[in-house]
Amino acid sequence: MNWYEKLNDYFPVEEMKSKQHMELLLAEKSDVYFKDESPKHVLMYAEFDTFIFIDYLWVSANTRGQGIGHQLMDKLKEKGKAIILEVEPVKYEDTDSKKRLKFYSREGFHHATSIGYNRKSLATDEETPMEILYWSPENDSEEVIYSQMKKMYEDIHTYKDKEIYGKKYQPSEEVLHYNEDKKADNLLAGVEEKETEDNK
Repeated sequence: MNWYEKLNDYFPVEEMKSKQHMELLLAEKSDVYFKDESPKHVLMYAEFDTFIFIDYLWVSANTRGQGIGHQLMDKLKEKGKAIILEVEPVKYEDTDSKKRLKFYSREGFHHATSIGYNRKSLATDEETPMEILYWSPENDSEEVIYSQMKKMYEDIHTYKDKEIYGKKYQPSEEVLHYNEDKKADNLLAGVEEKETEDNK
């Protein structure tokens, strides 16, 4: 399988960009959007002046547990910028979802509980609520993470959307919301609590 097939096979359809979208980003935003791959992994990410956005991370099932994900995170952390990514809300019956959250928790990521994020998939036309995780060497506030997410959404997720999909994604102000007074439950704390209960 090529890199796109690996991602497409692993991620839900509502979270996937089209191959054309990703190839356009790699070709036309080559100073920002990058692909790092080996037979064991595929990492797609965007690097801006002050932050990095992880678009997709896939590690081959038969090499999980060998520290490949940790090594990739270390490479990104060495750049000294905040790292942001989206995850689906945890489904405890979905072991991949749970493992993914445990991985990012071990890597020192935090859940941006003040940021609401819900966009409609152009593939399924269904709303897709997601949660934002971040790692910050400077202890950036969630308000800073929110402004970085808006930039990424406008520069990466909606890049040439009308040309590629025949219709436009919602504007960032409809999709992303910041509310310091209305925080979500901490997703990562929930994972740790669930794991503790399971081990009793």
